[in-house]
Amino acid sequence: MAENCSHLDQIKVKSTHTHVCEECLKTGDRWVHLRLCLSCGHVGCCDSSKNKHATKHFRATTHPLVRSAEPGESWVWCYVDELYPMEL
Repeated sequence: MAENCSHLDQIKVKSTHTHVCEECLKTGDRWVHLRLCLSCGHVGCCDSSKNKHATKHFRATTHPLVRSAEPGESWVWCYVDELYPMEL
């Protein structure tokens, strides 16, 4: 990991107590894994999920960094640079 990413200064949120995809809950859908937006704290489902709410959130807001919200996982993904710059 530890590749160059110019967006690390935008991290405002590092953890969450939310362990559901709110958008999926509203529509009665299921998710595979959850991702936490490190800019605003939004929790959305991953790209392996039907709705891909985490990526949709990035496209709507341009918040560049997400981390896994799964227990035991700490990797971070930068949508803009398309790399894993760090672990939290």
